[in-house]
Amino acid sequence: MACIEFSFHVPSLEELAGGICGKTRIAEVGGVPYLLPLVNQKKVYDLNKIAKEIKLPGAFILGAGAGPFQTLGFNSEFMPVIQTKSEHKPPVNGSYFAHVNSADGGCLLEKYSEKRHDFECALLANLFASEGQPGKVIEVKAKRRTGPLNFVTCMRQTLEKHYGNKPIGMGGTFIIQKGKVKSHIMPAEFSSCPLNSDEEVNKWLHFYEMKAPLVCLPVFVSRDPGFDLRLEHTHFFSHHGEGGHYHYDTTPDIVEYLGYFLPAEFLYRIDQPKETHSIGRD
Repeated sequence: MACIEFSFHVPSLEELAGGICGKTRIAEVGGVPYLLPLVNQKKVYDLNKIAKEIKLPGAFILGAGAGPFQTLGFNSEFMPVIQTKSEHKPPVNGSYFAHVNSADGGCLLEKYSEKRHDFECALLANLFASEGQPGKVIEVKAKRRTGPLNFVTCMRQTLEKHYGNKPIGMGGTFIIQKGKVKSHIMPAEFSSCPLNSDEEVNKWLHFYEMKAPLVCLPVFVSRDPGFDLRLEHTHFFSHHGEGGHYHYDTTPDIVEYLGYFLPAEFLYRIDQPKETHSIGRD
């Protein structure tokens, strides 16, 4: 499994918070071409092994990916929250997964550790990893969206505008404190016919409007330095049974965001698809 390391440009930080600091990295594992047009069910990843691949065994990992269908028995949206295995500590899996309720088409959100005891994901994952230490981070507060772009895209494009050709990678967490969002969850069954356009993908997905408070796990990069990256990917969970893939808020007049972010020192591109496309990356 090929793994490429790339050094990000890291701007200085001035604000203080804790929990996501120390040897920060972003890993993009697999990719959408392993899901679309047709699924490649051989693509399964162990996040304890990924932590070693990115030279950070024991890493604290957050992010967005596809659920481990090989153990769950169905497709799902995955929200990794994992303390990986180190020499001195066993791994701890605090991840969530969201899947479609076969009875009514609604959302079912569950803690992964209540179903399985592995540390896997599948097909694709965008991960932010660190030592999980306290330290300087960037705090972002925003409310009342006035433009067409979502919260993450606004930050990503601001970084791109300011830093130009110097790629910046960011991760962390943000809370949608008020309002509602458009989200999706993939069907439990992979598509048996090829999905060759965004329109076909959108017909396959299940879309929802979900309400705050929502805990979001974003990973985004200002520009692709040539590794076929997904520029932004955000999943979320909640404590009221809703979770999925974040698109944008649907209540711009009342929405409120509070986030804590950190630049990544390195990008690791793991198991990059040899054949690629731009479908299904919204």
